Amino acid sequence: MNTDIWQVIADIGIELHPDRVNAIAGKIAGLTSVDEFDKAISGFGPVANKPMMNALERVWRRDPRVTPLEVAAALRGASGTASMMEKREAVDMVWTGPCTGLVASRHTEQVLLEVIDSARWRLFIVSFVAYNIDSVKKALQDAVGRNVKIEILLESSKAHGGKIDIDSIDVFKKAIPSANVYAWNSESKTSARWNGAVHAKCAVADGSLAFITSANLTRAAMENNMELGVLVRGGNLPEKLERHLEVLVTTGVIEKI
Repeated sequence: MNTDIWQVIADIGIELHPDRVNAIAGKIAGLTSVDEFDKAISGFGPVANKPMMNALERVWRRDPRVTPLEVAAALRGASGTASMMEKREAVDMVWTGPCTGLVASRHTEQVLLEVIDSARWRLFIVSFVAYNIDSVKKALQDAVGRNVKIEILLESSKAHGGKIDIDSIDVFKKAIPSANVYAWNSESKTSARWNGAVHAKCAVADGSLAFITSANLTRAAMENNMELGVLVRGGNLPEKLERHLEVLVTTGVIEKI
């Protein structure tokens, strides 16, 4: 049996939206043989990709024993598989520091900017401290221009009950005036046996892309330190992280400054 037909069907399942594939499969399922494919093409309308349909017809005619119902079922299966693969979790290692050249990794600043640039609706960033990061500020300002809702959680300065000398919150409020900037609520922060700090570092875009890292939002962390993180694309973790941060806001654990 000609394997080219299954390859072409797989390509269609990957390249075309599932609704388009289902519409095409529905038309093909109503045929009696590949000889009617010419008639069916005109009925596909705008949902079809003409070069792909021509390729499908060409390889199908090489093996006319394949029935229209088999082709339709294969199209639906290929599309469903492609959709499932898109939702699967993919994890990349992110590293700043000495490079061995033997293990593949991505650079901290590069990945952080990718997360910011990918945001279309919402971006939530958490860091202990932030300063001297012009590239990140520029990316955030560009995100504001795309109407992205930006939320940032930072550790408070010592002057405001926190643990850092630099007032990162004030820096960000001036640089990104439209952003929602948060600090850990002082009441909940000191309710434990010790005075805690916002030591988490992460960025999550649209609940679909999450960067979890040891790196603060500083030039030293982006260029000089040994910093390790992971970029998580797809799966449940980015959505869970976004939801967790959202609940911290709604329950008042962190408060807008």
